[in-house]
Amino acid sequence: MTHKIVPVIMAGGKGTRLWPLSRAAAPKQFIQFIGDKTLFQETLLRVSDPTLYEPPVVLTNEEFRFLVAEQAREVDVALSMILLEPVARNTAAAVAAAATLVREQFDEDTIMHVLGSDYEIVADDTYFDSVRIAAATAREGKLVTFGIQPTEPATGYGYLEGGKALPTGAQTVKRFIEKPPLAKAEEMLSAGGFYWNSGMFMFSVSRFAEEMAAYAPEAMKAAQEAVKNGRTDLDFIRLDKAAFAASPNISIDYAIMEKTSNAAVVPSPFKWSDLGSWDSVWKSGTRDADGNVAAANTTVVNTKNSLIMTHGVHLAVQGMDDIAVIASEDAVYVGRLQDSQDVGSIVKMLAATPSTSQLTETHPTSYRPWGGYTSVLNGDRFQVKRIFVTPGKKLSLQKHHHRSEHWIVVKGTAEVTIGENVQMLRENESVYIPLGEIHRLANPGKIMLELIEVQTGSYLGEDDIIRIVDEFGRS
Repeated sequence: MTHKIVPVIMAGGKGTRLWPLSRAAAPKQFIQFIGDKTLFQETLLRVSDPTLYEPPVVLTNEEFRFLVAEQAREVDVALSMILLEPVARNTAAAVAAAATLVREQFDEDTIMHVLGSDYEIVADDTYFDSVRIAAATAREGKLVTFGIQPTEPATGYGYLEGGKALPTGAQTVKRFIEKPPLAKAEEMLSAGGFYWNSGMFMFSVSRFAEEMAAYAPEAMKAAQEAVKNGRTDLDFIRLDKAAFAASPNISIDYAIMEKTSNAAVVPSPFKWSDLGSWDSVWKSGTRDADGNVAAANTTVVNTKNSLIMTHGVHLAVQGMDDIAVIASEDAVYVGRLQDSQDVGSIVKMLAATPSTSQLTETHPTSYRPWGGYTSVLNGDRFQVKRIFVTPGKKLSLQKHHHRSEHWIVVKGTAEVTIGENVQMLRENESVYIPLGEIHRLANPGKIMLELIEVQTGSYLGEDDIIRIVDEFGRS
């Protein structure tokens, strides 16, 4: 039993609305925009107060599981569990699975705070005041959503209308409204009493389960079966695929919030954005005297009201107005900020063309449970990578059928196993791994290990890895 709130963080969604920085395999919640933390890490820190919250439950998928664990470690936030969704079934079934496990770990009266990991929120006093009002309202048996006070007639958000005031400071919900046309949004903003639907919820496990049983029984049953037949794998809980896939693909809003008579809203004046477009990133950023939001590694001259960001080359922008210039390691987007809601159409065009489809899927940098690698140069029968290994981590004991490798240490200390031989390599030292030889790389030091890997051979795909021993359960 606990009197604290259990956070349930949804971190499995894929998206490309902030291309080229976000990709299908690198969605916005795990990307650093302006600042030194990702949106997922900022979410973890908002629920890290041990007097208010239990350690969070994170819902994600197979592809992001190690990224979730590593980003939580970087900000020193302990997780109670990482729950892996085997297939995408929207939020209703995923949260139902989390609720089933929370009930087992605590009890049915436990309050859950369900929140996405891809919002930007200013967690000031007004934010935590809203959290406490929501918790008090949830303890009265309500299903609570956070309604954001609109600052403009936005057409990219759903809305809801508040009703009768409740003793806790919340309101009943009169109705939910789909994303409106501009005229309707302006009308609601002028009338008052309407809020943006934030997608954040708070409710007790028992009330949520009752409402799901009444209005979305198939999703609830599928989630419970998926938990019952699931299994623990390292630090992860894998839901049973067959059971989970039987759930309808529906959101919490559609499953219960729009149907229940127990919905409540907390009018929330804190700063919130779902960062759904480059225009919204610009609006949420700190603008200079000319209205520009410019990240590091940029030079901006005679330019106004623009967003300039880079994760790769230095950007120099001159004589522009209302422009987004966004550079990743391998692609650059240039467009008017007012048109940035339509980036998805460009992504669809790129994805449909074989020569550019990879640009929508992955970054040159890929993350692994031990660190990761960046593709530097690719050619006929060779490629060059930068490999980075977290202190104390090691790659699998492995071999390759089609390539040999040459490693050059540029930072830190490497422990290299080749066959029966184990040796230490320091900065500027190198080693050669012949084709077919069993080998392993480890970082026994206290700082990040970085090395350059040169691969040569007839086939250089990532699937040419025969894992013999692997501490992450991949052999």
